[in-house]
Amino acid sequence: MTENNFALVATDLKKYYPSVKAVDGVSIELKKGEIISILGPNGAGKTTTVEMLEGLRKPDSGRIVYFEKYEKITNEVKERIGVCLQENFFFEELTVFETIRLYASLYNTKADFEEIIDTFQLGEKLKARIKYLSGGQKQRLAVALAFLNNPDIVFLDEPTVGLDPQARRHLWDVILKYKREGKSIILTTHYMEEAHQLSDRVYIMDHGKVIAHGTPQELISSSGLNSVIEFPKQYAEKINLEGMIITGEYAYVSVTDPVPIIEKLLKANVRNFVLRHPTLEDVFLKLTGRKID
Repeated sequence: MTENNFALVATDLKKYYPSVKAVDGVSIELKKGEIISILGPNGAGKTTTVEMLEGLRKPDSGRIVYFEKYEKITNEVKERIGVCLQENFFFEELTVFETIRLYASLYNTKADFEEIIDTFQLGEKLKARIKYLSGGQKQRLAVALAFLNNPDIVFLDEPTVGLDPQARRHLWDVILKYKREGKSIILTTHYMEEAHQLSDRVYIMDHGKVIAHGTPQELISSSGLNSVIEFPKQYAEKINLEGMIITGEYAYVSVTDPVPIIEKLLKANVRNFVLRHPTLEDVFLKLTGRKID
């Protein structure tokens, strides 16, 4: 494997504590212009892994290469990385504009204030003090600051937490816009739909290891999970289907190929059925035995 065209390559990362192997041989690749998600339940080693990639925590062993040549978080690397932490701390008495200007002063790269303000819809709040912002407005500001220095790699930890559905969708569009511009993004999120919609590839971690990785569709296709057809139970006697389960008011049947079953339902005049395909959340639950926190 060559590191050409990779923004970041981490190989066999390990981080041990006296009572636990927090990260036990994790390898992750981030291509230029790609979005990857790192998913895992609490205690999976996800946070420690991301902190090592960000340079906030030193691995006990393993190798991280940034931009094909740097093996340490040098000043050059810091200038090319943006981070949005899950917990963000602002100076409450500063205005939004003062906060943006303060963060911009930390970098040698000249920030495009207008582009950031417009992209993240912060224009109406520039003169507002941080303490008067809603949780969602603070979150938008935090993500905006991660892109302020025009970074090549951006770490986004739960970027849409606290946002309403409309604001979440807008931020998805913004993240995809930056991807199209060539930025490489590492995403951690507990919203499975978000990981599915945004990610080129997904890494699922548990017990300090990567237990599966691939595109969302690859993970779903290789999971062995079937589609499920749901319909009102009053039709169950009319349509005798192998493996049918009746629970409450509905009947369910698990199928690898839904077409023959759907044809039977239609012939029996059943119109109000639902076909549910397996999702990334189903894959996660099967692999880890837990829902994501």
